Amino acid sequence: MFHELYVLKSNSEEHHSPSLSPHSVDIMVCQEQEALVNKVLDLYHKISTLDTLKPSQDVDTLFTQLVRTCIPHTPFIDITKLSTTVQEARSDLIRLCAEAESLLEMHYSALLVSSSSGENPLGRLHVFPYYSNYLKLSCLEFNILSQHCQAVPTKIAFVGSGPLPLTSIVLATNHFPNTTFHNYDIDALANSMAKALVSSDHDLSKRMVFHTSDILDVSHGLNEFNVVFLAALVGMKNEEKKKVIDHLGKYMAPGAFLMVRSAYSARAFLYPVVNPSFDLKGFEVLSVFHPTDEVINSIVIAQKCPIISTSSKEVESVFSNNNLLINGNMIEELVTEEQL
Repeated sequence: MFHELYVLKSNSEEHHSPSLSPHSVDIMVCQEQEALVNKVLDLYHKISTLDTLKPSQDVDTLFTQLVRTCIPHTPFIDITKLSTTVQEARSDLIRLCAEAESLLEMHYSALLVSSSSGENPLGRLHVFPYYSNYLKLSCLEFNILSQHCQAVPTKIAFVGSGPLPLTSIVLATNHFPNTTFHNYDIDALANSMAKALVSSDHDLSKRMVFHTSDILDVSHGLNEFNVVFLAALVGMKNEEKKKVIDHLGKYMAPGAFLMVRSAYSARAFLYPVVNPSFDLKGFEVLSVFHPTDEVINSIVIAQKCPIISTSSKEVESVFSNNNLLINGNMIEELVTEEQL
């Protein structure tokens, strides 16, 4: 049984309202949920009528409003109970978010390289608007991984790395200084831009490999990775996401770890949701982590189930037993005793 964890505010930080009857509370919650969904739909209609999703004042303003609307962890939104009309709008909104995110990353990847003036552009990553979010998300993922993986990975794959592969860059720089990262993206232009971005860094250019491939066409070599990261926007529809996960489950090495990014509550208007109970066949789900701060993505860590006939030595062969991760206390430090 996996653990589902949240980062919660302490009691002292919460506003305590006067006592209300359960019926009154239910009515208030329903009203808050309806207001939130209506606000998201209003922003969706405004975004869908834009002439372009390339970075601009109008685009930036609308998406900033959308993110701020969806980030609060209350009221809780169960997307499975939304009407068909809202579900369809949500699916299209996720598509628009994906397109806007790709264009934003392309814009800043090109900007960083063109304005570097011979200097390492990686020293200016902070100009990207969501850089601090990636720092926090990568730190969370590293600490969660270190709770379960006792060996330092020698090879990590990131599926859906894009033109601005911040997760791979941050992990390689801050957390795994001796690990090789293989970045997979279906877009050749995105890969060429990402490669240009890291080319001036003597260390990273040697440890960052880029593959232009649909991950569903990749089978050879997937069993060499200790850890595989799956980007949130790879497989935007549930059946597409499951197809990718099933493919990884077929070819990853027994015992290897899969880090999947998901979404929770209203954040599911921004990113697809992975159901750990149904979407990860062939894997043992170890934990599910739901941040409630500005880090948007939930984090699911799962381990490829061992093949019964495989010896324990074969299962452990993908790890370097001489390199141990430092087990952190991230979960104990961030999760309070409160229950939702």
